[in-house]
Amino acid sequence: MTVWIAAACRSAVAPRDGALSALSLHDLGAPVIGAALAQAGLSTDQVDELIVSNALGAGGNPARVLALAAGLPERVAGLSLDRQCAGGLDALNLARQMILSGAAEVVVAGGVESYSRRPLRLRTYPDGRAPAPYDQAAFTPWPDRDPDMTEAAHALGVALGIDRAAQDDWAMRSHALARAHVPEDDEIVPLAGLRADAFTRDLRPALCRRAKVLCGDITTANTAVAADGAAFVVVVSDRLARRLTTPCLALRAGVTLGGTPDLPGLAPVAAIRQVLAAEGLAPADLRAAEVMEAYAVQAVACVREAGLDPDIVNRGGGALARGHPVGASGAINAVRLFHTLRKQGGTGLAAIAAAGGIGTALVLSA
Repeated sequence: MTVWIAAACRSAVAPRDGALSALSLHDLGAPVIGAALAQAGLSTDQVDELIVSNALGAGGNPARVLALAAGLPERVAGLSLDRQCAGGLDALNLARQMILSGAAEVVVAGGVESYSRRPLRLRTYPDGRAPAPYDQAAFTPWPDRDPDMTEAAHALGVALGIDRAAQDDWAMRSHALARAHVPEDDEIVPLAGLRADAFTRDLRPALCRRAKVLCGDITTANTAVAADGAAFVVVVSDRLARRLTTPCLALRAGVTLGGTPDLPGLAPVAAIRQVLAAEGLAPADLRAAEVMEAYAVQAVACVREAGLDPDIVNRGGGALARGHPVGASGAINAVRLFHTLRKQGGTGLAAIAAAGGIGTALVLSA
């Protein structure tokens, strides 16, 4: 049985404390869910489940809050998941499995993140010390194998010989492609007056050279900024897809694999290889790919090691030119891929890395 994506849309992405900073998670996500259902020609009453990725600890069950805010039936319980950056793609893979199992016919899946409105986190101690704030949670049980993400990105560049020049070149490419790209009319849902990604700029070598160094070759120019945004797709059964008038894309396969936590940016490579092999595909069979750009070095490494053609990757720019709303970023990649393939046809790949050494990849076909 084939599982289909009937519609896919997202908000624009805005840097932390920018145009979307006043919006709560449900203010960010509910309009996008409504727009996606409208594009699919489906009513809220037809939704069986809502799966929402959120990574920055909103507490409670954000998916349930979003389901109610979006006007979904009260029987839709909502499922929240946290796989950090990979969660937005994992939501789609979970939706696919639900439909294949016969548990659902319509699942809305994606992610939402507000860096601007994320809760403050404090670490408590059993010896009575005052609680201390922290930013990065533990992603492994071993302090010596739980690197800071920026330090891990630098280590990846050193390990694979990807220097600052190569990273800056990729970052400039991302911004240039984003500036030249005009999204499809139904890709971006306007929120708070924002109709286009707010961070994209004319990034040139001189600006890259002046960028603040974060660690080694990792700078503010070749690292994605923290951001706010939401993205959702409507995943439907084969039976229902045949009754819809909107053109659907096949959600053919998805894979999530763990890798070494020391170099988390490399984790998607194994997932890419496995999902392509499962579908009898080679990298040359792909017409488009959306590969996460949390760091430029991460994207360069995944493209090189997986044997992808750089010319088909992130043709409308990537997260370096948009920003990185962590739990939503994978779903944003899926939305971008959906609209690219619906326009040009063929088969495409979306892939993303996550902290702790996790990689997710999925394949869509028009």
